[in-house]
Amino acid sequence: MSDWDDGRPASEQRPSLGRLVEKAAEQVTRIARTEIELAKAQLVEKAKNAGIGIALLVVAGILGFFILVYLVFAGYLGLNHVFVDWLAALLTAAGLLIIVGVLAFVGVKALQRGVPKTDETVESLKQDVAALKGGGAR
Repeated sequence: MSDWDDGRPASEQRPSLGRLVEKAAEQVTRIARTEIELAKAQLVEKAKNAGIGIALLVVAGILGFFILVYLVFAGYLGLNHVFVDWLAALLTAAGLLIIVGVLAFVGVKALQRGVPKTDETVESLKQDVAALKGGGAR
């Protein structure tokens, strides 16, 4: 027997328009639910992969920090063979201060380029509103 069984022989069965619409609605609902389930599964998988990636990057960052500490210490020890202790430490600190200063300068410049200028945006929006009201651009 088919899904359209209404008690008549199979050769005489023809679904009504209402029954066809009902079946179509059921199928659309089922497809939509299946798509939502698939989207959820994909999001869970992507979130899991992102979490693993973030954890690995954090560990790499921590290890990189310790490597940097050891490199600075090695530089100090190298300078310690040439200069007295206090001067070796002072030169190491001065070198780090120069590196930090350059990185901070470059970082501030990058931020200034990346931050939108709100004055220009506000003025542009005012001109757009004036044009829409029929006043034209000032």
